[in-house]
Amino acid sequence: MKILQMIRSEFARLWATKMARLAFVALMCVPLLYGGLYLWANQDPYAKLDQVPVALVVSDEGVQHGDTTRNVGDEVAKQLIDDGSFDWNRVSAKEAKRGVGAGDYDFSVTIPKDFTAALESSRGTDPHRAEVLLTTNDANSYLASTIGEQAVKQIRQQIVKSVNQEAAKQFLDGLAQVRTSLGEAHEGTVKLGTGAGSAKDGAKSAKDGAGKLATGLDQLRTGTASLPAQTEQLANGAAKVAGADAEIARIGREVAGGSQQAVDRLSGDRQAIIDELKKAGLDQAAIDRVAGRLDQAGSALREANTKVQGASAQLDQLQAGSQQVADGARKLADATPQLANGIATAADGAGTLTDGLGTLETGLGTLQNGIGTLGQGLAAGIEKIPESDAALRAKQAQNISDPVDVQTSKVTSAGTYGAGLAPFFVSLAAWIGIYALFLILKPVSRRAMTALRSPLPVALAGWATPALLGAIQMAALYAIVTGTLGFRAEHPWAVYGMMALASATFAAIILALNVWLGSVGQFMGLVLMVLQLVTAGGTFPWQTLPEPLATLHHYLPMSFAVDGIRQVMYGGNLSHAVNDALLLGLVLVAAVLLSAVGVGRQMRSRTLRDLQPSLIG
Repeated sequence: MKILQMIRSEFARLWATKMARLAFVALMCVPLLYGGLYLWANQDPYAKLDQVPVALVVSDEGVQHGDTTRNVGDEVAKQLIDDGSFDWNRVSAKEAKRGVGAGDYDFSVTIPKDFTAALESSRGTDPHRAEVLLTTNDANSYLASTIGEQAVKQIRQQIVKSVNQEAAKQFLDGLAQVRTSLGEAHEGTVKLGTGAGSAKDGAKSAKDGAGKLATGLDQLRTGTASLPAQTEQLANGAAKVAGADAEIARIGREVAGGSQQAVDRLSGDRQAIIDELKKAGLDQAAIDRVAGRLDQAGSALREANTKVQGASAQLDQLQAGSQQVADGARKLADATPQLANGIATAADGAGTLTDGLGTLETGLGTLQNGIGTLGQGLAAGIEKIPESDAALRAKQAQNISDPVDVQTSKVTSAGTYGAGLAPFFVSLAAWIGIYALFLILKPVSRRAMTALRSPLPVALAGWATPALLGAIQMAALYAIVTGTLGFRAEHPWAVYGMMALASATFAAIILALNVWLGSVGQFMGLVLMVLQLVTAGGTFPWQTLPEPLATLHHYLPMSFAVDGIRQVMYGGNLSHAVNDALLLGLVLVAAVLLSAVGVGRQMRSRTLRDLQPSLIG
């Protein structure tokens, strides 16, 4: 009996009756239902997060700024609703609590009443962090809770970005104002430096003038050193002159009095003389001659009296003037020592002024140099602060608030969540498909064992039937994955080849288990499937497994199948795929040879197990 005959015989047995055909078709569809339905259900769940109901509670009271109130909570709520990443429902705190508890909302996000105040607290003396409250209910969905945590992290990032951008904008605006002020200060230092230079020149001129003044005052002090004694002598002499003039004026007044008396008596005596002459009997002619002589004498006397009176008045004036001169000379004599002392003090002050102006000139030179240094420093400061406008500062603030842009460079890309899981669930479906087929397939033909008496052909025939059926299963599953679900396969034929190779390898393993352990081997196939399910690294990286399971990852065949399908499906490293295929091939050959050894063992002898009925049938 040839191998092909044994295969045809097994197919004929599977197709012999209506129930057999129904069972065969049903079992052939098991991997299609498992892999296809699971991948369909998880094709792209992240694209439908906008259908996940989430309660949004905004209790923020905002902060008053003049006539306006800023409410960051409302701003964040508007951004979230406009973004539409989830099915956001803005509700009250009471409704959110009820909805999360009842399962109407998968989770809730609450923005507390002091949210805006907390964000702005860094400007005051009591800085504290703002809070966002996430309320989850794992009874609704554990993954929804996990997604909610990620959502809140994204909300936090958006808020931090917004706050940082605003703070950076204020900082840059302030820095721009500082630059403007530095420019104005620099212009001021230029003007101040010019003024200081002019002041220095003025101080030098003043110093020179003060020096000349000091020299002149020294000369004046020398020249006026004897002036107090001289003015004292002058005052004494003037006093003596005033005394003499007073005596002369007194004598003059006496002479004037006598002269006036003589004039007054002359008028009275003339008439008396004429009367006496008339009594004496002097003729009229003689009397006239005497009267004429008296008139001449009286005229001369009156003229002399006039002169005497004028001279007396002049003497009085001279006496008054000399007295004034004496008084003035005395005042001058009394004031001259003070004048001399003042001139000396002025001379000393002029010297001090000259020295001070010299110091001032030096200080103004130092000030001018310092102003120049200050101007250079301000100019350097202006150069270090870049010039900007409002648009540039807004762009800079945006960049400061979010300085890192993560550019994802993918060596390969699965595309969607479902496509990322496809290698794992395709491999798992291949194992389940083969496992289900062995429920109705006979691992080895008793008839062939009796007829051929050659273990290897019998083992090959026992493997070839499920391997061929597995290849058909993988073809149908490949059509569903790449056609119905639309997952991209970078190397289509290599993907199918890896799927078929994995199915054939799994067929060899389960065949060996059945040959050696019978119905217990079929059960061990289920145990081995579960073990590979957790060690294949199909969902989480295998490095996250506990140490014993991580070690098994490197030896169990489903690990090679998952990795190989990934490489050819996503366009990864083909040398890795070839290595995985070689490992699967080695496991396949080893399992077939182990099955042949088991068949040979059964040909040579029968055991008590062979006589007992199988638990599975």
